[in-house]
Amino acid sequence: MENITKITILGHDYLIKSDETSDQVQEVANFLNSRFEEINESAKGLSERKTAILAAFHIANDYFQLRREQRDFLAEYSRRSETLINQIDSVLGSVVPRNERVQDSG
Repeated sequence: MENITKITILGHDYLIKSDETSDQVQEVANFLNSRFEEINESAKGLSERKTAILAAFHIANDYFQLRREQRDFLAEYSRRSETLINQIDSVLGSVVPRNERVQDSG
């Protein structure tokens, strides 16, 4: 179900049609406004357009950084899981004969 939420960004009102709740849409708008304010404080005198482009660049950079961190985390998680599986198999191999181990059917 689409919701329509009125938000204000850089002093301009917009009606946003979204499947997200009004609270979620407002949270995104608040986030954008805070990023715009950060940029305006550090680079005074920029036009709204340049502020929006710079904010979009910073947000995209943050997004790609999080993707890299997630990829690295998943690789490390996979590596550790494989190590644990090998250790368990090693212990089971010395305790349970190979033909009595539970087989993975998948």
